[in-house]
Amino acid sequence: MSKSIIQTNNAPAAIGTYSQAVKAGNTVYLSGQIPLVPSTMEMVSDDFEAQAVQVFENIKSVVKAAGGETSNLVKVNIFLTDLGQFAKVNEIMARYFDEPYPARAAVQVSALPKGAQIEIDAVMVLPE
Repeated sequence: MSKSIIQTNNAPAAIGTYSQAVKAGNTVYLSGQIPLVPSTMEMVSDDFEAQAVQVFENIKSVVKAAGGETSNLVKVNIFLTDLGQFAKVNEIMARYFDEPYPARAAVQVSALPKGAQIEIDAVMVLPE
């Protein structure tokens, strides 16, 4: 099985020893995205909604770079520093996905890189 690295300037550059995404066969594993603005590598805002929207935009950019669409995502993992934002995440996620929705987990964590309030990673399967 071949493995290829997915990279786009439309999403934040990796800030560690990882790739934005890795494609193995027709499956794409997307690394966690935090709410960094790709052009500045700075946090979009302290506002949770702005952070969540930026994360979904970053995910969407990596998905497009891999040749897919958000409808190809099969699993989404959402990490929140405040699980009280769960309803807001659902509201924002509905802007990016139509039914049938991907499988999903949402968990509260004590901290995220760069003080982010949300991080999302995902798995995508591309049509053959």
